[in-house]
Amino acid sequence: MKRNILIIGAGGVAHVAAHKLARNCATFSELHIATRTPRKAEAIIASIRARGGQRALPEMRAHALDAFDIAATQALIRASGAGIVLNLGSAFLNMPVLEACLATGAAYIDTAIHEEPRRICEQPPWYANHEWKRREACAEAGVTAILGAGFDPGVVNAYARLAADEFFDRIDSIDIIDINAGSHGRYFATNFDPEINFREFTGTVWSWQGGHWRSARMFEHRREWELPVVGRQVTYLTGHDELHSLSQHLDVPDIRFWMSFSDHYINVFTVLKNLGLLSEQPVRTAEGLEVVPLKVVKAVLPDPSSLAAGYTGKTCIGNLVRGVRNGRPREIFLYNIADHARSYREVGSQAIAYTAGVPAAAAALLVAQGDWDVRRMANVEQLPARPFLDLVAELGLETQVREGGQDKPVAVARARAAA
Repeated sequence: MKRNILIIGAGGVAHVAAHKLARNCATFSELHIATRTPRKAEAIIASIRARGGQRALPEMRAHALDAFDIAATQALIRASGAGIVLNLGSAFLNMPVLEACLATGAAYIDTAIHEEPRRICEQPPWYANHEWKRREACAEAGVTAILGAGFDPGVVNAYARLAADEFFDRIDSIDIIDINAGSHGRYFATNFDPEINFREFTGTVWSWQGGHWRSARMFEHRREWELPVVGRQVTYLTGHDELHSLSQHLDVPDIRFWMSFSDHYINVFTVLKNLGLLSEQPVRTAEGLEVVPLKVVKAVLPDPSSLAAGYTGKTCIGNLVRGVRNGRPREIFLYNIADHARSYREVGSQAIAYTAGVPAAAAALLVAQGDWDVRRMANVEQLPARPFLDLVAELGLETQVREGGQDKPVAVARARAAA
């Protein structure tokens, strides 16, 4: 029996995932989209229909939902017949939505680690603070829960798994490199939810080095890389979700995350932070109003979805992996290149949302067809990498590998079988 899919959230990532699922609906019957503001879900459905052409589309419905309300989410899962819940809303929703899935038996998938609104940068490993506390409950209930199935986390976790399985006998280090070499033309904006985006960079930077957690300040460590397509790029050591599961599941002593930031971004960020405007803690105005500074900043910045139409340039995200194969040192770079303008032409989004939404859709399809329906909680690197990367490539994000100055596609199983 085919299971229906419920997407929670109607932002840029949900927009992309819904488009990809609707175009690949052989393994499910209905697509439901739920959000606090149903007109946003209705707009996604209208976009899918407008771009659908002659292809068959699933039945699609929009719903109003406050996903913090566990009972309401349970009721919607049951009413929609959803067997798979794709949580693409705020990272604050992970635990309430997961609880609703545990109560109903629906599979759960997310793309980022859970966050508490008034707590930033908890003690590592971050997953142990919230999601992993429900591992035993998922196993006992036979509920599939796939954590971090976007690009980073998500695809980069699969790159690490693939490297360990197929390219190395021993991995000594993994440097995850995230480059956005695009331009949206605005004075200042974030590529996804500003509240979540800023919270990544206001706390301690945690990295896994020498088999231990190491702390640093944001923008303390800088490194330049020469990369495919996007060329020489400046990055900064940053704390990120995937380090916290990879450090526990793979025997790799050094795992770091590097992200690109322009000087302009750093300057604006620094001013906002020094003024206290990135604080998640409420303050009271002279008029007696209680406000959260970070939410005020979010309210005045451009909606990330509004950036798509004018976005130009490309992204490059991948894993630089060093280790040993057959007794010899080896270094490879597993990566993807995405194009902002191409993403907009295809589904009406910018590439940041595209690179997160495509893998999320792939994960939902793999659960629907049984490949990843593991009836327990798992991070992406605990699952077979090939089916995921194969399907992600089919949906629009091909993996390349650079070794010895040469770039080539990572051969996919389906292509080999068809040859």
